[in-house]
Order: sequence, then structure tokens, then C-alpha cells
Amino acid sequence: MGETVSEKVLARASGREEVRAGEIVKARVDVAMMPDLTTILAVRAMEAMGRDRVWDVDRVVIVLDHVAPASTLMAATIHRDIRRFAREQSLKHLYDVESGVCHQVLPERGHVKPGALIVGADSHTCTHGAFGAFATGVGSTDMGAVLATGKTWLRVPETIRVVVDGVLPEQVAPKDVILRIIGEIGADGATYNAVEFSGSTVAEMSVSGRMTLCNMAIEMGAKTGIVEPDEKTLGYLRGRTDGAFDPVWADADAEYKRVLELDVGQLELQIACPHKVDNVKPISEVAGTRIDQAFIGSCTNGRLEDLEAARSILKGRHIHPDVRLLVVPASRDVYMEALDAGIIQDLMTAGATVSNPSCGACFGGHIGLLAPGEVGLTTSNRNFRGRQGSPEAEVYLSSPAVAAASAVTGAITDPRGLR
Repeated sequence: MGETVSEKVLARASGREEVRAGEIVKARVDVAMMPDLTTILAVRAMEAMGRDRVWDVDRVVIVLDHVAPASTLMAATIHRDIRRFAREQSLKHLYDVESGVCHQVLPERGHVKPGALIVGADSHTCTHGAFGAFATGVGSTDMGAVLATGKTWLRVPETIRVVVDGVLPEQVAPKDVILRIIGEIGADGATYNAVEFSGSTVAEMSVSGRMTLCNMAIEMGAKTGIVEPDEKTLGYLRGRTDGAFDPVWADADAEYKRVLELDVGQLELQIACPHKVDNVKPISEVAGTRIDQAFIGSCTNGRLEDLEAARSILKGRHIHPDVRLLVVPASRDVYMEALDAGIIQDLMTAGATVSNPSCGACFGGHIGLLAPGEVGLTTSNRNFRGRQGSPEAEVYLSSPAVAAASAVTGAITDPRGLR
């Protein structure tokens, strides 16, 4: 019997010839990542275990991204303490508030490789499975143990294989694909499973599009999302990371818990409606819903191609007078590329407010909060009650093109209907 990608990665990480779904393994971690909100908690956990030094200063990555720059005294104090810790430990990889969202920064700066085991003290660490890694979020106590020992306990997950075929219709994006999949599987339908995305549609997607798929695997309850590496993967990583790659691919006779086949040739634009990510409907059922704010950004859809998609709608138009449009590039590199391409100027000319790269608007931090009774349309990954401000607000999820078109009209709008 063959092995899945997860089984192969976790076998290597645990020093074994093979492992099977359901087994418990003690695995060596290749990269441990912490954002600002969880770093100090993990450090305290490490110290409570009797360790005062991290196991490997080259494998620990800290990114100050959630409340960046600091907007409260508490956040400023946390950032100060993290900087002190990084200096005292001689850590090689501290990315300060100018850098961007951790899940964009990690691959940009060469910390992600195919076949690696990556753990992060943030639930959307599964994003890095887009590069053929096994990447998963862990709690702060577990991260403390990783900092101390470089190892973690994992249950080898069963795998759901999602095969996506067909040519995406006009303006239908990877975000629409993953929303459709989540609507099918459900918010807890893949709990502690790995989800392998494959098929001709995924093969045609850019690396950014694949990151969108894997980023939202956690919204099905999955332990990780994975796209097997190919030339696009390696092309993105060349020049960004040193050393040899160790990619793995699933065997043809690998055993899967479930295989879901999806033909997207006729897929309609998808919207996740309040207050659950799996409350997914085609846009035709919710078009015309009034909005107060649109947000384009986050580790789901804040990359260059997402900003380009928004620009393609907004150039030559202006946002509705009753709508706020907030644009947050996912990283400094994305921001600079968008500046060079004239995208930022076009978005601002259309009325957008462009903020520095951070997670703030996604999780209801310090940017773009919704007031009671307001409605937000966002390209991020969660629409739980209170996620982006008041628990009395409503949040819808969409692709960047839909968010941009809706900002123009003041209501949820199919961009293909704009004239």
C-alpha cells in the first residue's frame, strides 16, 4: 500500500521508513514560526519546562504582524519583549513590523521547502502546504516544547484527496474554489485530516492561488492542506531559499479517507455568508446585499495577483460613497511590487484606503473594525460573529474581484455585470 504526502513527510521527520494514519509520532521540526500574539506565551511555556535557550537559533522565525505597528501599550510592550528575547537568544530570523503577514513572509524569505515539517503558533500555518510541506498550527504550550526540544508529538492524519478539474470561468478565482469545497465538506468535515488538493485546475493555478486553497484548509477543521510540488513550486523557491529540496509526492496507490471530485468548469462565484465559513452560496443568491466596508488583503488574498484583480475592476471607477474600501498588502515585498506596477495608485485613485502590511483587519485587531449593524465583505478567511469588530456586525467572504466590484456598487455584485 502506498503513502500519502503527509505520511511520507512525517515518516522522514520521525526517522522511520514509513508511518500510517492514526499512529502517534515524535517528529523533528524543520521550522518553528511565531507571530507577535503568541510568542511570549510560547517562551514562557519553554521556560516553565526548565529550558532557557531555544534548540536551534536558525530554525525559529518570529514575525511581528498581528498588531503591527503597535496600537496599544500592551502591544508595544509585547513587541519590546519579543525584540529583547530575539537579541538575548541571538535569533537569526526576527521580522519586525514593516515585514508583513507571517504566512506570506515565510515563503518569501526562504523558510519553506517541499517535504519540510513546519509548525506555527497560528492556525493558518497550513498555508505553507502549498509548497509541498506538512505545515500545521500548534498551541503556545506545544510551541514551547518545540522551542525547547525541536520536536513535537503528532498523530499522523488521515487524508482527504480533493481532485479539481476544469477551466475556471471568467473572474472565478481560487478563493471561489476553496469556498465551494468548504461548503461541500463542512466546517468540521475534515477535522484532523490532511487535505491534498490535486487535479488539472490546481496544476494551472499560480503559487498564490494554491496558497489560498491551503490557507483555508483549517476552515474545514483540517490539520493541513497540501499541494504536491511541481515546477511552479520550485521556480518560486529558487533564489529564495538555500540548500537542496526534498520533495515528496503521494503514491498512486495511497489510501485516502475520501476522494472528492469537483468539476469547476461551470462554477459560479461563491460567497460565504454570516456567521459560518461553510454557509456558502452562489453569488446569484446574495447579490444586492448592502455592504458598508470591503476589505482586500490577509494571508488568504493579499498577494500581488489579488491586488491586480481588484485593480482590474476599480481602475477608471470610484467606490460607492457609502462604502469604505480597505486594502492591505500581505507583505512589504507585495506592497513594493504593487507600487512599482502602479496598482496602489490606481486603487487609491478609486477611493481605497491602503494600509501597511499586517493581520489587523482580518482578525478584528487595530484596522477597519465594523460597528454594530454594519456589513463587511472581506477576502480573508473567517466570518465568525465578532471576527472583524462588533458581534452585531455581519461578515461575508469573497474573492478580490467580487470585493472590488461590490465596493463600487455598494452591494454584493458579480464583477462580470459591471459596465
